[in-house]
Amino acid sequence: MRAVMMASALALAFAGSSALAQDFGSADEARAMLEQAVEALEADEAAALAAFTAGEPPFKDRDLYVFCGGPDGLMSAHGADPGLVGRDVRALTDVAGTKFGEAFYDSAVAGEYNTVEYLWPRPGGTEPLPKASYVTLVGGQMCGVGYYP
Repeated sequence: MRAVMMASALALAFAGSSALAQDFGSADEARAMLEQAVEALEADEAAALAAFTAGEPPFKDRDLYVFCGGPDGLMSAHGADPGLVGRDVRALTDVAGTKFGEAFYDSAVAGEYNTVEYLWPRPGGTEPLPKASYVTLVGGQMCGVGYYP
């Protein structure tokens, strides 16, 4: 009887952690979203940037969203917080002092998906958590999609 109760408790614990994992996007899903964003930017940059900021599917899913910065360093799209549009991406620094905004631009290369790691709260949260973002360069836009490892 005790073994059955222990097995049931373990099954519930794993089911809960599996459900929790589904609430958040994965690294593979973040990369796939960025690949879709690249295709949208190549088709129509202005429409794509508007769709990213509006958080339109498939450019926003759970805690995954597209963000972009223009050649001037200013945020041109942000799917989780449209209020960031127009801010200098290069000035973004996390609580540990990581200048991740500069790292986005330094790491963004056309045709490549490079990763930048930093601390950032989940959308709607305030606690900084480890985050990684895939970034790339599309025309004059540095774009990325981040996920929480």
